[in-house]
Amino acid sequence: MPIFSAERRCERLDDVSTIPYLFPMTLRAQQTSNDYGIVVEPLAGEVIAWRGKEIIARSNRAKVMYETRLSPVVYFPQEDILAELEPAPEHKTFCPFKGTASYSHVKVGEERMENGAWHYPKALPEGQAVDGCFAFMPGVADRIEHEGAEIEALPIGNITGPVVDWLLREAWLAKSPDELLAALGRKLVEDGVAVSRLSILIWSLHPMIAGQNCIWSRDEDEVISRYPSYEILESPVFTDSPFQHVADGLGGVRQKLDTNPDEFNFPIMEDLKEKGVTDYVAMPLPFSDGRINVLTLASDHPNGFTTANLGLIFECSALISRLFEVFALTSSATSLLETYLGKRTGARVLGGEIRRGDGDVIDAAILFCDLRHSTRLETELGREAYVEQLNRFFEVTTDIVNSHEGEVLKFIGDAVLAIFPAGAGHAAACAHAVESAHEIVSRLKDPDPETNDMSLSCAIGIAYGEVTYGNVGSKERLDFTVIGSAANVAARLGEYGKVIGQPVVATDEVAVEGRFRTDSLGGVELHNVRDRVAASTVFVEG
Repeated sequence: MPIFSAERRCERLDDVSTIPYLFPMTLRAQQTSNDYGIVVEPLAGEVIAWRGKEIIARSNRAKVMYETRLSPVVYFPQEDILAELEPAPEHKTFCPFKGTASYSHVKVGEERMENGAWHYPKALPEGQAVDGCFAFMPGVADRIEHEGAEIEALPIGNITGPVVDWLLREAWLAKSPDELLAALGRKLVEDGVAVSRLSILIWSLHPMIAGQNCIWSRDEDEVISRYPSYEILESPVFTDSPFQHVADGLGGVRQKLDTNPDEFNFPIMEDLKEKGVTDYVAMPLPFSDGRINVLTLASDHPNGFTTANLGLIFECSALISRLFEVFALTSSATSLLETYLGKRTGARVLGGEIRRGDGDVIDAAILFCDLRHSTRLETELGREAYVEQLNRFFEVTTDIVNSHEGEVLKFIGDAVLAIFPAGAGHAAACAHAVESAHEIVSRLKDPDPETNDMSLSCAIGIAYGEVTYGNVGSKERLDFTVIGSAANVAARLGEYGKVIGQPVVATDEVAVEGRFRTDSLGGVELHNVRDRVAASTVFVEG
């Protein structure tokens, strides 16, 4: 059974498309390769549907539905179906022209064909000609006899027109999903489609943002973009919306507010109706990875969308989906790289530094922060509560490092490795690192009401020096990190701080750049560091 397909027609066909079954031959004569149409004609004489040697339907009132670029479908009045029909309420599909199809299992003797027949209990105008009639899924009827004559399909034309040309030649020039949506809306209006509002919901791969929702309105000719968090997925704003229905794979939604106003009963329909909307469609935009995104269209024309105009959009939907998927893939790649590598490092990888050895030799302050008493915390708290505290530790550390122009390179078990490049000079990089250390210790020490009022302690080491900032690893598995003695010294200073009971220990050249009181430790001997390192403790007041 057809779900979505389409072709273009610029002029409005409302008086025709709403009653296609009254003048079928006239419609067929008018149809060109640029029209999308649905025609229903009565079949004169007896029509018999066979399955093997069994007759499963026999009628003198059968009808045939012709739909552009689809095979003809024969519909039988329910009372003329001889096979047993068993309702299958759990299975439905949606056609934007004919409405929501309900299914029945078909039983012939001992044989049962799942979801073998469908009908439209609340048909949209284009489907009302087959109200009360059922059609069989392909393969259920071996053959359908109509007085020996074959039922011929309509001639199949090509999809052409301004919108199609624009999608193929110019749409790719859009720089963002917002720009693409606005351009699509303007092009549809220019081509005679009475669309007053377009919106798209694109799911994202982001730890905090569920997706991007863009809304374009014809009258303002502007796009409003929202970036809902995952919490909205539990909100009635989403759960009671067409977005939820389509994203869950339940098919599309079409609600002509003067024809089937109660079929879906979404709260947004009342709001749209007050704004003059007469016809509303929500359609799936599946991406190649299987995610179902959502495109919605609203019309304020007195008769809503025509079959030809709406058909154009649905037949072009695969191309429209691919164009938006390009933006989604770029956004996902950026967000994933930023999430797992950090903003600065992610940008470098996305910019092409993807081969082993790619990178730079830079001067930077390196901060190594280790959560103290981690093993004891896991034993005392249990795994779930411990992970909650560990996440708090990572979040506090990352937020503070980012706010001081640094970047967290990686989480290593219960430790954090961060870098402060010396782009603004040695003093600035060191000062940012020391300020970060002070704030991290202070923030973790304060009881957190969201995590059982616990305070946490850490050990921080800071060093400055020349490091290699780039890709290392095997040919297939790389890590973007820093390599150099400064990174090793920072980690060892943190360990030394645990031994002497000081939360922050830095090399002298780093410590002097901060605004906090320090105490020299002289030359300290560190594990796996050949020479003694001149270091100081940095006191965290309060």
